[in-house]
Amino acid sequence: MVEIAKSLSLNSKIIIMDEPTATLSDEEIKCLFGIIRKLKEEGISIIYISHRMEEIFNLSDRITIFRDGKYIKTLSTSDTNYDEIVKLMVGKSISTLYPVRNPVSDSIALEVRDGTLKNHFSNVSFKLHKGEILGITGLMGAGVIHLSKALFGCYENFHGQLLMEDKKINVKTPLQAMRSGISLVPDDRKNEGLVLIRSVRENITACSLDKIMSHGFIDYKSEKVIVNSKIKQLNIKVSSLEQPVGTLSGGNQQKIVFAKMLETLPKILILDEPTRGVDVGAKAEIYQIMNELTEKGISIILVSTDLPELIGMSDRIIVMREGEIVKELGKEEVDQETILAYAAGGVK
Repeated sequence: MVEIAKSLSLNSKIIIMDEPTATLSDEEIKCLFGIIRKLKEEGISIIYISHRMEEIFNLSDRITIFRDGKYIKTLSTSDTNYDEIVKLMVGKSISTLYPVRNPVSDSIALEVRDGTLKNHFSNVSFKLHKGEILGITGLMGAGVIHLSKALFGCYENFHGQLLMEDKKINVKTPLQAMRSGISLVPDDRKNEGLVLIRSVRENITACSLDKIMSHGFIDYKSEKVIVNSKIKQLNIKVSSLEQPVGTLSGGNQQKIVFAKMLETLPKILILDEPTRGVDVGAKAEIYQIMNELTEKGISIILVSTDLPELIGMSDRIIVMREGEIVKELGKEEVDQETILAYAAGGVK
């Protein structure tokens, strides 16, 4: 919001907004939209870059589509629809964004007992089944992101018991978490998930160097085989293995983070806002990757504020408010209104 205020103070005639709502709350987004409409009335032109379709249709007069770095088409917003835009973005029609989920196993992959992190959450307990996608959500300040990072060993002062397959594990550092079979795809890929100035090759193998090290040296032949395999598996578009990750699109950057964490061979994969800032085509691919992982027995904790994503991908959903779990919802009883009601305190 300060960045936006700074732009307005310059009395600009044209303002470019690049994913301006990526880190804003719902109330802040409403405020921003009001500012944008007022600026339009004053004759200021705005180029609004976003992957959120509802925002594009809500705000824009015309929509321009790019794909793989090339201009595709410009359309009048009133003359087009969601399906047409998606087809132009992806290059093909996406019939179903969310894959069909298979029944979940009864066996427990992870159990959290009385998880507590001072000033963020307390007495959080839940179970994650093998091959399940468990959604966790809440409003800003609910402690959801802190919980996900605590499970990955990011906080030494996290208290509580973690059990994997009925065996207690000690997770006080990310290294301990990965060795126990827990991996994290963080919500901020540029600062926490990637080293942007380093190559695709270096980023993918950053957390699994022990696989390609021999007598203290990297076996580059083995590394190349691993990296090429992951690029093919996740359909990552790169010009070469030495391409700096910072030059890739958001969707391909996110898939690099996936590749890096999958190389640690996790049993539990924690995903924090996994499709933030990626286009709808990359979203569909990421959802398919998630589904394939669970079919292989990997369990996923999906932390997301994107409610359609949360509902479309989760087998169960836990709602948090003010650092506590307030409700667990099954697939058959979940909708956006119910989630928001519990998250905001409208239901006890």
